[in-house]
Amino acid sequence: MKREGDGATPMAAMRVLEGYWRGDRARRPNSALGFRIIHAEDGWCDAPSDPNYNRPVQLPYPASHEHMHRHDRLYDHVIVLDWNYGRRMRGAGSAIFLHVAKPGLQPTEGCIAVDPRTMRMILPLLSKRTVIRVVG
Repeated sequence: MKREGDGATPMAAMRVLEGYWRGDRARRPNSALGFRIIHAEDGWCDAPSDPNYNRPVQLPYPASHEHMHRHDRLYDHVIVLDWNYGRRMRGAGSAIFLHVAKPGLQPTEGCIAVDPRTMRMILPLLSKRTVIRVVG
């Protein structure tokens, strides 16, 4: 079972909910999926006891959170997946995204990461009907 902070990607079928992109670094994707620009004050709460757990938040934010406006290029395009999103279970994992991988395809903390070329290739194919399946 997926737990907050375990570093594991959930073995599940996850719907694509929405996307974010860094308008200062990349173009808005040509995609049927809705995309929002990432601003410096954008974050994502990963504190299980917080009312905004697994939701976007505005920074500064008092509880533990992920910075969406990263200095590296990992979130130049980031896709929000519906893991633990609709009916949130505290501690069952948050911020499961599809994003650009670190150089050398290093492991993530639970997200799905692809090289930049693959991201550019799949962005136009995404819609709210897209389902990402993670299998073992």
